[in-house]
Amino acid sequence: MITTRRTLALSLSLSLLLAAAGARADAVDALREFARDAKSGRAAFTQTVTSPDGAKKKTSHGSFEFARPERFRFSYAKPFEQTIVSDGRKVWLYDVDLNQVSVRPAAQALGTTPAALLAGAELDKDFELSAQPAKDGLDWVQATPRTKEGTVKQLQVGFRGKTLAALEIVDAFGTRSLLQFKDVVLNAKLPDDTFKFVPPKGADVIEQP
Repeated sequence: MITTRRTLALSLSLSLLLAAAGARADAVDALREFARDAKSGRAAFTQTVTSPDGAKKKTSHGSFEFARPERFRFSYAKPFEQTIVSDGRKVWLYDVDLNQVSVRPAAQALGTTPAALLAGAELDKDFELSAQPAKDGLDWVQATPRTKEGTVKQLQVGFRGKTLAALEIVDAFGTRSLLQFKDVVLNAKLPDDTFKFVPPKGADVIEQP
């Protein structure tokens, strides 16, 4: 009887381990399918930024749109208005309060950033993917930049099934940013001017090399 119980317990444990491994593998597949099949998309997001010591948190809200390759728009609405737009050639960052626009070539601004992970064209070339334990009801994939340049130390993408749900970023200073997505619509038809940006009249425009 004891042997039978042990056998059942071992079988159950093995089944759970295999199921967990399968879920993690599915998360990697989900990211690859997202990169392959999602040619465009839009979502609302909440972003929480936590200081390295975990003592301070800032929360903001906005919307995100993308179209491959390397076109995207992050529009922050609360608590401060800010827009980040890439047309695939240049990236504009517009700070409404400062009335200031920073412009950089897309090739230099994107690199292995979160935007490149979500809207880039060469996922496996730019990132090494590894499955992570499930947490917060999501299956996670770690995307480690293959190049050591830049300020991003760690990227993790969370999926709920096959649906993009979260993106967690840790920079070289230990600051953690968590973007939680909702109302995700893939292969959405986006207006032609979504990824066009014209600096507002009177804005201070800073061109960066």
